[in-house]
Amino acid sequence: MKDQAYHLRQKMLLNSHPHAKTIGIVSGKGGVGKSNISTNLSILLGKAHKKTLLFDMDIGMGNIHILLGSHNPSSIMDFIRNKDLDINDVICENVHGISYISGGNGLDSVVEWKEEQQERFFEAMDQLVLKYDYIVFDMGAGATKGTLDFLMTMEQIMVVTTPEPTSITDAYSMMKYIHMRDERKEFYLVCNRAESKQEGLLTLSRLQETARKFLKKEIIPLGVLPEDPAVRKAVSVQVPLIQSFPRSQISMGLDSLANRFLNESDKFEFQNEKPSFLKNIKSLFFRR
Repeated sequence: MKDQAYHLRQKMLLNSHPHAKTIGIVSGKGGVGKSNISTNLSILLGKAHKKTLLFDMDIGMGNIHILLGSHNPSSIMDFIRNKDLDINDVICENVHGISYISGGNGLDSVVEWKEEQQERFFEAMDQLVLKYDYIVFDMGAGATKGTLDFLMTMEQIMVVTTPEPTSITDAYSMMKYIHMRDERKEFYLVCNRAESKQEGLLTLSRLQETARKFLKKEIIPLGVLPEDPAVRKAVSVQVPLIQSFPRSQISMGLDSLANRFLNESDKFEFQNEKPSFLKNIKSLFFRR
């Protein structure tokens, strides 16, 4: 546990130092390309001179290390369980211009941790929001309780869908659930694996209209990404898509998407004296 002086210093830093914006990237179902978008978006944020941390939260199914062509032997759960580790010991740095952390088994049950483990995790996040401009959380597919609880701590949400009817339905259900718990959440929407731009735009329009009609909520469309064989090839060589096939249709689409995201994200202003991400995590831990 940290002493009172530590917490006072951290509070002063948080009030005077720019802090990371946190974004959770989610999908209603698996197989929509969420992790690929998380990985390449993070790299593009790094190329835009934003210090970025990619956090693999797809517990048990995490594949960020494969997409990056890198291996991180330690996870955030190793840090939680081992008092001798510093948070920097589990961060894999300077991988294609970004840093990343593996989640590890057990991260999906944060509210069930012992108080000491919760405090250790909170203090780690306390440091990370001061170290980075963006923390991108690649969340597990679907709506497990652990995923949704942690997702509610983040300031911004990016929802990835495909034109398939089941994917659209699941994406809307995810947004509805989050919106019902916190109407202030900012939603960004991406349509991936579209056979044509028209098909993708129609998908985005349908979800926008549904959210507007039933949730009274405006969501921000970021763009359409095409079905592209370059994705499979990039995974095979374990080099991120925008590095291995920079002139592919999907890489150029990702570049446009990242620019739009940065433009929209720059409009986002924190309204709390303290970063809401940290405030929300503390509420998650101690709400009982």
